[in-house]
Amino acid sequence: MSEQLKFIVEQLNREPFKKNFNLITFDSLEPMQLLQTLNDVLAEIDPKQAIDIREEMPEQTAKRMFTLLWMLKYKPPGGMSEVFRQGLVIGSKPVVHPILHWLLQRIPELKKRAYLARFLVKLEIPAEFLQDDIIAETFHQYEELVGGFKNIHKECEQLKSSGFSTAEIRRDIVAMEEEKDQLIKRVERLKKRVEAVSTHQRMLELARQLRVEKEREESLAHQKQEQKNQLFQAEQRLQRCQIQLKDLQQAAADEKPESLMKRLEEDIKFNSYMVSEKLPRELENMRKVVQYFQKVASEPALGQAELRELEDKVSQETNTEINHLIEKRMMRNDPMDDKLSLFRQQAAIIVRKKETKVEELQEAREELAAVERELNMKSSQARERGGAELIRGDEFKRYVAKMRGKSSTYKKKRQEIAELKVEYGVLQRTQEILRERHTAGQQQLQSLEAQRGISGYSDTQEELERVSAIKSELDEMKGRTLDDMSEMVKKLNSVIAEKKSALFKAQYDTCAAGLESNRSKLEQEVRMLREETAQEESRYHHINSLEHVALGVFFKADEHCVSVGLQGLRQQVKQVRENQEPNMRQMKMWKDLETLLECKKQCYLKAQSQAPIGHVIQDVGKDMLVL
Repeated sequence: MSEQLKFIVEQLNREPFKKNFNLITFDSLEPMQLLQTLNDVLAEIDPKQAIDIREEMPEQTAKRMFTLLWMLKYKPPGGMSEVFRQGLVIGSKPVVHPILHWLLQRIPELKKRAYLARFLVKLEIPAEFLQDDIIAETFHQYEELVGGFKNIHKECEQLKSSGFSTAEIRRDIVAMEEEKDQLIKRVERLKKRVEAVSTHQRMLELARQLRVEKEREESLAHQKQEQKNQLFQAEQRLQRCQIQLKDLQQAAADEKPESLMKRLEEDIKFNSYMVSEKLPRELENMRKVVQYFQKVASEPALGQAELRELEDKVSQETNTEINHLIEKRMMRNDPMDDKLSLFRQQAAIIVRKKETKVEELQEAREELAAVERELNMKSSQARERGGAELIRGDEFKRYVAKMRGKSSTYKKKRQEIAELKVEYGVLQRTQEILRERHTAGQQQLQSLEAQRGISGYSDTQEELERVSAIKSELDEMKGRTLDDMSEMVKKLNSVIAEKKSALFKAQYDTCAAGLESNRSKLEQEVRMLREETAQEESRYHHINSLEHVALGVFFKADEHCVSVGLQGLRQQVKQVRENQEPNMRQMKMWKDLETLLECKKQCYLKAQSQAPIGHVIQDVGKDMLVL
């Protein structure tokens, strides 16, 4: 704690505060003076905080400081608890001293954060207000301006950290202009030297053609490299797709219906709890809050005296209700109620734990969904920019092993480059020495040519030799270019053939996977039919055994009835003989009645068929009209 106070006092005694404190005077500050010191430090970070706290209410001061500390992302040692809030309101030393220590350690960083917060902390506008087109358009423009400010500030920071200054840029410009003048003078001298040659136009044309061919060669080499990169990326994507296909096939093969049903049941339980319990309760609480806010908003504004009166009234009513409940509980004092209260407490704890776990699960799901959306967005951005997709698992291990091999190769190549640089320095020095000797020999040759009266002969001879050499190199280069192009065409044809074979293989794998799935389905159906056959066979044997048992019981019952029912049969025979004659007469009468009815039916049908259309047929008891 003493080190903390010492650091605070040292910082406050420096620019720009100049407080002239020592440990004793700083520790003996009154709460109002300590809060004013804290406010001065906050004003150094954000000039809008430069206020005399004696001119504003303590609640407003605390609210303003809370807001700025939250914006600066200050985290108290014990969190934003009620003790911290009350300590900041009253200017408590255990609360204010850690804040001063934290602020004085990082004033430049906090100044930058406070400056950015003025433009980057977005305004909170209710969703119902955004339904208005004008407000929505204005808010959209506001968001675009915030995004533009972010980009401009980022570019400004990059320029500041790049290390360039205007003086250095001016020196570079002056140096480049001097180099430009030197190059112009050199070009003029070369033009004068070339104009003395009779075929300088032809030579310039050949040089121009050479430059064009070199540029074309570079372009073809660049295109070739791009095609190689595209081919490599296509092969990598193909391998990743094949690996993903295998993983998905294995996952589908290993997935069981029981696990799927279990996961679906868990989702259904969670959703049922959310729909039936949690969301209705939250909705009801929100409705109560809205009703309360509407009620408060509909009432007129209250002054400080009225607010104090309401607070006193609420506190008195609360105390009265608490005392009444305590007296009621003491009067009842039922041990059964105590047990029930224990169970109620346990149930309430379980309900709170359940609600907490549900909220954690919901937050985890939302976080997972957000991470998946961000991953998909990053993957799509990488694909749009031509980058490779994300790799996982064994493929990442193979990639790491490959990168290690490339790292060792890179180290070897770097060593070779260092050796080549050393050798290049030696060769460059040798070239300078030879150039000096060549210049001296050239000057001597020019003096001899001037003495003999044949000035410029050696230059003309060198130019002719150089032009012939350029022409031969150009012809050789064209031949090599044609050979390279034919070789590249052959390689592309071979790669196309390999891709076709790989495509046919992929189609075969897809067809084989489909046939394998159909075969598994047929095997399952055969297995089910066999089980049904076995069940039917067992059922048949069971019914057959029941039939034998029933036949045995039937035969036993028949033998028993034969001995018992002979006397009854004799009585039935006697009754049949006695009633035979009346029954025969009755049967004859029924047959005569049937013959009579049949005769009447035939007569009726005959009369109906012979009657003309519209004629009325009279019968016993009724008339009929034939149409």
